[in-house]
Amino acid sequence: MTDSTKENPRARRTAGSLLRVLGVGFGLAVIVGNTIGAGILRAPGDVAKQLPHPWLFLAVWVAGGAYALLGANAVAELGTMIPRSGGQYVFARRALGDYAGFLVGWSDWLSTCGTTAAVSVVVGDYTVALFPALAGSATPIAVAVAVLFALIQWRGIRWGGGVQNLTSLAKCLAFAALIFACFALGGARPEATGAAQLPHGLALGLAVVLALQAVVYTYDGWAGVVYFSEEVKDPARDIPRSLFGGVLLVLAIYLLVNLALLYVLPVSRVAGSDLAVGAAAQQLFGADGDRLLRALTIVSMLSGLNAYHLMATRVLFAMSRDRLFSPRAARVNAGGTPTVALFVSCAVAVVFILSGGTFARIIAGLSFFFVANYAMTFASLFVLRRREPRAERPFRAWGYPWTTALALAGSVAFLFGAVAADLAGETRDSLYALSLLAASYPLFRLVKLIERPARASS
Repeated sequence: MTDSTKENPRARRTAGSLLRVLGVGFGLAVIVGNTIGAGILRAPGDVAKQLPHPWLFLAVWVAGGAYALLGANAVAELGTMIPRSGGQYVFARRALGDYAGFLVGWSDWLSTCGTTAAVSVVVGDYTVALFPALAGSATPIAVAVAVLFALIQWRGIRWGGGVQNLTSLAKCLAFAALIFACFALGGARPEATGAAQLPHGLALGLAVVLALQAVVYTYDGWAGVVYFSEEVKDPARDIPRSLFGGVLLVLAIYLLVNLALLYVLPVSRVAGSDLAVGAAAQQLFGADGDRLLRALTIVSMLSGLNAYHLMATRVLFAMSRDRLFSPRAARVNAGGTPTVALFVSCAVAVVFILSGGTFARIIAGLSFFFVANYAMTFASLFVLRRREPRAERPFRAWGYPWTTALALAGSVAFLFGAVAADLAGETRDSLYALSLLAASYPLFRLVKLIERPARASS
């Protein structure tokens, strides 16, 4: 992840164009940065609570990685067939039309801006916890961090890509140090007390579904490279390598982290823990464990923050280029950065930060669209295979249609599980998502009405 943004003599240098300067190193870095975050610190406790058995606990993490690989297989074909920056919005619009593209794009963009805000807030809170002299400055720190990464990217994709490489490398090294410490210093596990019983029958099936939901959310982000498809030097080669390599790297890190947890703590101690990694750090380092965990979290968040800015900017840029947002947001500077899209995305993230957490409900509702957008992406592959059979496909999904159908079925099952959890009274996220879905169509018609005169004149 060190040389993906070196100078390319063939790169386009004129203002108004994205620059084709990224390689596999950046692809791996953005997938690691976008995927590995606070989820791996919290999800092990939720998974172990549902499946308090070491082998089942680990098997669910493998199953989540298999789902991500199935998805990467389908997205690799779409990304090489349609090498345009903008992420899953590009595929949905091409296959399913403007409204489907608008729905995927605006939900993806808004949730990514919200995630930028949430991550910035965590960085601010943890920085204050590490340095008590900064007490009362958590919000200004969160805003400053969000704006700082936006300013870095304003200079161009080489800067943004270089920072992504460095921060993702730092994240990998930090997790490697944690894993090494667990295996080097752990082993004398405390006695398990009050061990939970493994459910049976239908209860076991429900527990597996709930555990998989937590794991799938933790893997979300594996498609990060397709947000930059037309900025990748060799899309036909680099996009599949980035997707498969990134998923396998994330899977390896997740498995090693969970194996390290089980080496330090019994599964009964992991189960239900809000921060299982924190419990392991405390077991190993005592009172210093909390500080180490907060430092690890900050390092982990920075690469994600950079990736979220990059991705949100590309989604808004792509929608603007297709006149599903103001065409002004499609302006690109000489460094290859869509500056208006970056400014708007950063401004929305800052507004979320200053709202004091009231945006959390919106983001929880939009989280439903994470998997819904994947489902629409997999459906897009079926549509384009049938409608455009002769289109150039540098990479063809292995095992199509069965592998894609399995990925689609997994996404649909996940969505049904989310709705069932809402009906059972556990959450209301999918109901909020349906409300947002209902609000999206009038907004789509308004955008089309506003942009119609501009389209006609051009």
